[in-house]
Amino acid sequence: MEQGNLKTRSMVGAAILAAITAVLSQIILPIGPVPFNLAVLGAYLTGCLLTPGWALGSIAVYLLMGLVGLPVFAGFSGGPAAFFGPTGGYLAGYLFIAFLTSLGVHRGGKLRWVLPAMLSGLLLCYLLGTGWFILITGRGLVESLMLCVVPFLIPDLCKAAAAILLTRALHMRLHF
Repeated sequence: MEQGNLKTRSMVGAAILAAITAVLSQIILPIGPVPFNLAVLGAYLTGCLLTPGWALGSIAVYLLMGLVGLPVFAGFSGGPAAFFGPTGGYLAGYLFIAFLTSLGVHRGGKLRWVLPAMLSGLLLCYLLGTGWFILITGRGLVESLMLCVVPFLIPDLCKAAAAILLTRALHMRLHF
């Protein structure tokens, strides 16, 4: 009975975190071809609160909702055009953020594991996203980095710190 209860909690947690990521995606500041939003915070929170498999599944559900046309991406966008557009690689990169963050948390929960895992996920998100952006737009590497990575470095690091702090505050109240 306990195993079934844990699975139900995990499933509910994954669904809630997919919805939270969708809501956080709508808090945007359009600063260029890649809008500033809080979806990365959602991916970090997902990784901090769920096991690796459930974290991956939660972000996959978020991405699938957007792919089928639900307006869950930044600016209430969705559909294949949004997913396969210039920012699609960053969207897919959220999978790395959530999964690697969760691996770090479940490695022992110590900051020495969590922070490098978060940064590794973010780096892979940047690599995938920037590579896809270059492929779709035809812009050069330096220009793409200046548009799509440099303005987001400090805010994304702040989102990682916020996720750690929020997780500590929520940990005793939520049991996914």
